[in-house]
Amino acid sequence: MKVFCLGAAGMISRESVFDLVEHSDAEKITIGDCNEQAGRAVVKWLDDLRVDFVKVDFLSDPDGVTKLISKYDIVMDGTTISLNDRSTKCIAEAGVHGVNLNGFGAEWDYEETFKKNGKICIPGIGMTPGLTNLMAMHAANQLDTIDSIRISHGAFRSIAFSPAIAETTRVEYDPDLPGRVVYENGEYIQVPPFAREREISLPEPFGTHPQWIIPHAETQTLPKSLPEKKIKLVEVRGTWPPQNMRLVRALYDWGFMKNDKVKVGDVEIGIMDAIASYLINSPVGRTTDLWGYALHIEVIGYKDGKKFEHVLTHTHPASDGSVKGWEKIRAYTRNVGIPMGLAVQMIMDGRSKGTGVVAPELALEPTEVFKELEKRQIFVHETIKNL
Repeated sequence: MKVFCLGAAGMISRESVFDLVEHSDAEKITIGDCNEQAGRAVVKWLDDLRVDFVKVDFLSDPDGVTKLISKYDIVMDGTTISLNDRSTKCIAEAGVHGVNLNGFGAEWDYEETFKKNGKICIPGIGMTPGLTNLMAMHAANQLDTIDSIRISHGAFRSIAFSPAIAETTRVEYDPDLPGRVVYENGEYIQVPPFAREREISLPEPFGTHPQWIIPHAETQTLPKSLPEKKIKLVEVRGTWPPQNMRLVRALYDWGFMKNDKVKVGDVEIGIMDAIASYLINSPVGRTTDLWGYALHIEVIGYKDGKKFEHVLTHTHPASDGSVKGWEKIRAYTRNVGIPMGLAVQMIMDGRSKGTGVVAPELALEPTEVFKELEKRQIFVHETIKNL
């Protein structure tokens, strides 16, 4: 099969391509990006005859990109949240399979197009959303009914090592964002930034940190995917390194996260856009002491009339250089990128389920994904307690 890797000059999705090169038998893997210099650098880094580069810009030439990707079997979409509506439109109209990292966009608007073409689109198949959906599903499969699903993660990375990461920071704490919700007793309830604080103990070396509700796709998809479990509550929380959170909290408290326009000389710019630009181009915005990812999933429910708590966590090699290929930033980027590359491989192998736009927890079998991740040194752990 042929895979088109849209936006794969980026730091995260190039890791998805790396996983394809290392583990798949894809006959052709094309890096498609508007940044030719970065894209060709990725091709050189991968050093595989199956990999080539094509310069594309679906913002200025969506019809041309749609025509190009129609020659492939699968599109692996590593573009940013704000672009996923347009990239998914191209993928759907090209009549090919698709996956992406974010799952926050308008992917569901193209459900009928994917179904009509007999193709699958899996939105939000990174670490979270993505692996978190599958970990929650694994616990849910062992229960008759569910009181609560609480998903938490610690994303230990610099605040702005790429434009996409800087955008994620701004979007997730936008005070007016409509998607920051919890699912409670059959309703979606809007909450503000820094709502419902809980202390979450993450696997070492990450420690215990306060976490707050964030706008993630798991809240939307899990209740719909598991109607028979009669779920009462779904919450998704997250945190970044403490220094990142202190900055974001201060920006929120002072109203900066609204991204109001300010005039600087003769130029008008969003204040958060200016701050993001500074951080992207500043060493302090691109570095951190500890890199990596930590997940914590708590599912409480009933089996045969007895109440159980399932807690699932995940671990991976340290970022201290002790394991080759996981040094510093790659301990973060590999965690996020590998699940998307793995999803492509499972579609290629006929191990995905359904057509149309399908949430990760319905598209892929959790235990199969966990086994594949073990081969890549990412491990899922589960403890079960009778309450």
